Amino acid sequence: MDVVIFHNPACGTSRNVLAVIEAAGYRPAVIDYLAEGWTGPLLLALFAAAGLSPREALRDNTSPAAELGLLEPGVSDQDILAAMIRHPVLVNRPIVATARGVRLCRPAGAVLDLLDQWPAGPFCKEDGGLMIDAGGKRVAS
Repeated sequence: MDVVIFHNPACGTSRNVLAVIEAAGYRPAVIDYLAEGWTGPLLLALFAAAGLSPREALRDNTSPAAELGLLEPGVSDQDILAAMIRHPVLVNRPIVATARGVRLCRPAGAVLDLLDQWPAGPFCKEDGGLMIDAGGKRVAS
């Protein structure tokens, strides 16, 4: 099964999601979207598959969203999408695509819904928080 992760290596949640995927035995295609950028059609396809609007996928903290005026209620999805293409950091992350679907994986444990197999437990996030217990069960985040 193919797994694609749209990844920001500077983001702890994104690193945790990638670690889960790899520990489960997958070899994901890792797209560093900050380096590669976005296209409108790709973003629209990902958002449609994940059931998100551009506004719902907008990263509103630690991004220039406020400075660009994108948090105002009257800003259109088209304007948000155009800004995301110009400023890739505006897209919340990580976005993961598998045969089970596409999802914005925040919190990191959301990736488990997209995987047929999980890492053996116990499995912890990089901050030490438990994601999967010793019995192989998901731990609530």
